[in-house]
Amino acid sequence: MARRRPAPRCLLPLLLLLGDLGHSSELTFTMEPSDVVAVEDHPLKLQCQVEGLEPISKSWRKNGELLLDSQHVSLLANGSVYIRKFHKLLDDGSSDEGEYDCTAQNRLGLVVSRKAKVQVATLSPFHVQPQSMVVEEGGVARFQCQIHGLPEPLIIWLKNRRPLEAGDDRFTLLPTGVLQITQVGEADSGIYHCVAANTANTRHSQEASLTVQGSRTNVYKEPAILVGPENLTLTVHQTAVLECVATGNPRPIVSWSRLDGRPIGVEGIQVLGTGNLMISDLSVQHSGIYVCAANKPGTRVRRTAQGRLVVQAPAKFVQYPQSISRPVGTTAIFNCLAQGEPIPQLTWLKNGEILAPSGHIKLKNNNNTLTINGISPEDEAIYQCIAENDAGSTQASARLTVLWAEGLPGPPRDVKTTALSATAIQVSWNKPLQNTRDVIGYVLHIRKTADPVEMEYQEAVSKSTLQQVVTDLEASTSYTFHIKAYTSRGASKPSETAITNTLGEVPAVPALFIKVLNNTAIQVAWESSIKLGQHEGFKLYYRRIHGALFTGPVLLPRNVTSYNITHLDPMIAYEVKLLAFNCHGDGNSTVRFVTLRDATERSVLNTPCDCLKEEHSSKTSTTGIIIGTHIGVTCIIFCVLFLVFGYRGRLLICKHVEDGLATPQAPSRAQRNPQGLAINGGVGRAREEFTANRKMADINELERLFPASLPNEHQHKGITSTNISPISEEQPSLTCQNSAFPLDELVVTREPRATFETVVQCSLDCPESNVKQLSFTVAKDNSSGTTE
Repeated sequence: MARRRPAPRCLLPLLLLLGDLGHSSELTFTMEPSDVVAVEDHPLKLQCQVEGLEPISKSWRKNGELLLDSQHVSLLANGSVYIRKFHKLLDDGSSDEGEYDCTAQNRLGLVVSRKAKVQVATLSPFHVQPQSMVVEEGGVARFQCQIHGLPEPLIIWLKNRRPLEAGDDRFTLLPTGVLQITQVGEADSGIYHCVAANTANTRHSQEASLTVQGSRTNVYKEPAILVGPENLTLTVHQTAVLECVATGNPRPIVSWSRLDGRPIGVEGIQVLGTGNLMISDLSVQHSGIYVCAANKPGTRVRRTAQGRLVVQAPAKFVQYPQSISRPVGTTAIFNCLAQGEPIPQLTWLKNGEILAPSGHIKLKNNNNTLTINGISPEDEAIYQCIAENDAGSTQASARLTVLWAEGLPGPPRDVKTTALSATAIQVSWNKPLQNTRDVIGYVLHIRKTADPVEMEYQEAVSKSTLQQVVTDLEASTSYTFHIKAYTSRGASKPSETAITNTLGEVPAVPALFIKVLNNTAIQVAWESSIKLGQHEGFKLYYRRIHGALFTGPVLLPRNVTSYNITHLDPMIAYEVKLLAFNCHGDGNSTVRFVTLRDATERSVLNTPCDCLKEEHSSKTSTTGIIIGTHIGVTCIIFCVLFLVFGYRGRLLICKHVEDGLATPQAPSRAQRNPQGLAINGGVGRAREEFTANRKMADINELERLFPASLPNEHQHKGITSTNISPISEEQPSLTCQNSAFPLDELVVTREPRATFETVVQCSLDCPESNVKQLSFTVAKDNSSGTTE
């Protein structure tokens, strides 16, 4: 069997140390001081126990001040503090009351216990005492005592100086000091008073008499609530009593509900007497508004009263900070999350001292997260999270161990920065003084000076390079730099910080546009965009082409985006130049060339943009198309009407076309009768049944449609082409629908195409219409008399 080699002697201390570290190396409280009510002139002992790597030193603080051994106070060897005689007021004017905490320290760090509130027991005089009353028989009597004390005093009631009978259900004694007597009878008359007692004292209230008069009656009384629930603020696990005293005849039924509609539940719920609600072992979920209702039996008549119950919960951790180990130069993060009612406030301590945010220490998420950037050996400590609210406080601790290897290089030296341009800075440095042989490279840390440390980024640099040009920076911006040297075992401490600004940047090139206003003026316009960068204004130059000198500069503020140049020569071409400038100089210019020689011919194209006018023109053009279409359809309807009325062979000529058309002589009415009905799809024989009245109606219809078309001497005769006068502009026969434009020309013609076909054309000219002519064909079969 192989013989086990002993561990090298040099490693034994290390192994022992590691063994000690593995066994409760961190400081942890096993018992912390708790809140207590002390008795005047009695001794008081507060306990504190802690475990961890020995040796451990303990101390006590009162209200943040170190507590020293004295004849009055002793610090015991087990870590407890002993006060021989507790006094609310000492001879020197101080008091033993206050907040006490225990501290424990070893070579790894220091921790602080929770704060224990120490108060002296008291019992104040009564501030509400029972009052004498007269109650009708069968009614309700109520006496009340209120007194403040620490601890909460116990209140008992006496009748005629004897304790009340506990077995009578008509008597209800509430923990709040209230005595209720229901269904009062003659036997309840007497003298009542209360006695309050705690560890501080015992007090008797004044006496009050109860007189019962009258006899029971059946007179109806509306339900009423004599006393409703009060607003209460209590702590979890305490007991709440919500009082509700109701009267009425018949006796009302008392019920309870929550205003938010949630059920009250049954666990821990008890009804005292005839309607008092008692909730034991309170939790935060019991908080709410409670409604007491007095209901008349068998009806909807009810009276209500309400009170608010607030249940507070001391701070309690749901996430504890965890001890961590991190190498030098890295980031350490501690998380601490507590809950309670009201919401706890978190405070961080470093070795017992309040930790304030600094350059590399950040508190986030309402102090739930502690971040330490670029840690160094000085950051090694015990960090505590203290959670406090009105109901109490608690603490949790964690240790940060900073890993440091021997033989690491020192920090780089002589860091210098030089601004090269608006977007580049050169950073240079010298090698560390110690342990430079194992350096494998450098890391340059970069961030905007105004940004938090979390926004920092890094660039790796070769060990043979002692300078780096940082690019892609923002103009006129402050940047912060530091460098670390790296070996295979870790990083050095950071170098000193260097801060410098990038150079300013001239504005970018503006976009330039030119419009010809007339033959002597142009408009120069440009866009003011963020792409220009920081600029103070613009400079405008112009000159004749091939001219020696520019006119300008015309200085324009940054909010101006156009400028008119007038009094130009229409026969000369011009060169226009625009640039933006700021405190760092002039930017590059934009050049445009323009000629006014053809301004007259191109006036329509070069006029300034009048969006309202163009929009109106577009709308007018669209309206013209619609109007023209409507007029064309109207024309077709009129032409069809002429054929329907049976005036075949007639020629209607409107304005300037009488001599341009070859029109046959219109046949007589007798010859046209058989074919007139053919237009309506009827037979030739039906035409003969038309009377003279129908003929007159046709003529009257034409007169109505064309009032200026028929001379008086032809109103009752056959109509031919020579009987129709042209349509004048003063009395137009048609107008553009939805428009005030007159109808300039309307022509309806009949052209013979064949023995059975007629072509009818409607020509029109409306100033705002694109429709010039509409045509359709009317085909008639002479043999059948039908028309298509």
